[in-house]
Amino acid sequence: NVMSATNQLRADHDQIRRLEKIVLKCADELYKGTKIPFSDLRKITIVISEFVDTIHHSREEDSYFPCVASYDTLKDQIRKFLIEHEFGRNIARQISHHLKRWENGEDAQEPVSRYLRTYGIFLFDHLNKENKFFDDVEDEILSKEEEIEMYEQYKSVFAIVKKVEDMIKDIDYLENQPWAKN
Repeated sequence: NVMSATNQLRADHDQIRRLEKIVLKCADELYKGTKIPFSDLRKITIVISEFVDTIHHSREEDSYFPCVASYDTLKDQIRKFLIEHEFGRNIARQISHHLKRWENGEDAQEPVSRYLRTYGIFLFDHLNKENKFFDDVEDEILSKEEEIEMYEQYKSVFAIVKKVEDMIKDIDYLENQPWAKN
């Protein structure tokens, strides 16, 4: 896999796919009444906010999409993705909100599981669409130079590279919890 911005975003997606499966599994287990530690649920919300939103969506919104949009043809699709990112952030906020209520002793298990499921379905759908979009961009839009330049930009922010490694460790941890392997 050649060093390119698109491949970096695909690599993010591979990790986010793992998160998607964890989120959907977690929702199912909560519906069944499985006890899942609050610390695990919090970890899920942290990976969503710090990896999906702060790192991955920023890479797309701050550099990748603007670069692609300058070519006009895919502007409409980009607009839809930005709306979907906002939708995802709203669901994530609901998960956090109801999780706090639940941790404070309110009966909020149902909305936590419902919003987790909604988020998992959102990720599944969103990643499928973006992956197809990446193929189009690669085939028709970005030059090798642009791809490499943006990739270098992603790699140059060391704190973010380190953060991604931490997030992947969190995903590893969650995948190995008894409720996830159930």
